[in-house]
Amino acid sequence: MKRWADTVHTARQILAENIKVLRSQKDWSQETLAFEAGLHRTFVAHVERGVRNISIDNIERLATALGTTPGALLADRDKSAI
Repeated sequence: MKRWADTVHTARQILAENIKVLRSQKDWSQETLAFEAGLHRTFVAHVERGVRNISIDNIERLATALGTTPGALLADRDKSAI
């Protein structure tokens, strides 16, 4: 039997996965993304690992650098559109 925690993705996990996917599609390192967003590389690494709580301002900076919207970074790709 699946537990609730095994089936639900947190916003932090969704954000981390979406950033990794978009960064990989651009063939960027974490360092490049950090530079483009005006953030520190270790901060980006922590966000991608899901161990860092991130402000909406920094979500916006990452989204802009990746050429997307903050909403797109938080959208669960495993669920159909509402």
